[in-house]
Amino acid sequence: MQKITIRKILKKKNKTPIVCISAYSKTIAEIADKHCDMILVGDSLGMVLYGMKSTREVKIETMILHAKTVKRFSKRSLVVFDMPYKTYLNKYDAYKNAKKVLKQTKCDAIKLEGGKEMSDTIKYLTKNKIPVMGHIGLQPQASVNFRVKGKNLIQEQKILNDAESISKSGVFAIVIECVVEKLAKKVTKSISIPTIGI
Repeated sequence: MQKITIRKILKKKNKTPIVCISAYSKTIAEIADKHCDMILVGDSLGMVLYGMKSTREVKIETMILHAKTVKRFSKRSLVVFDMPYKTYLNKYDAYKNAKKVLKQTKCDAIKLEGGKEMSDTIKYLTKNKIPVMGHIGLQPQASVNFRVKGKNLIQEQKILNDAESISKSGVFAIVIECVVEKLAKKVTKSISIPTIGI
């Protein structure tokens, strides 16, 4: 069984769809691992498993506990750790917390929400050998207003700018959440790295 690496994910751009799923437990990790390229240990576990009102309530210790389990039972997939709310307020906090997370969980990469405003943090992390996946469009940590993004020209331009900015900053892939299909396709064509739609 060959391990999926970031290099292999990058090579899939414009060739094959990337299969990515969220997992929080041993059982789901074992099932998903047979069929996925990437497994995201998402902060959505706060609502899905613990009945929290939003992802903002999720603590890094809880995420680490679940990520350890998912990583242990994922032999093939690239495992990505979703950095919780307020764990990357500046590039130094982001690095300290990301380093802790990767050391304790053995995950392959982290994911951060945010567009252009996260560029400096992403550059700092990747320069210091922390692999980063980006996340644009709807950002649950930033707002509990769950509405489709990209319906007007202002939103469209912002999302395109965000994608370009974090792509150039060093992310290896970008999650595009809750964005109109036409714009999501436009974003995917405009950058050189893979995108994952949710």
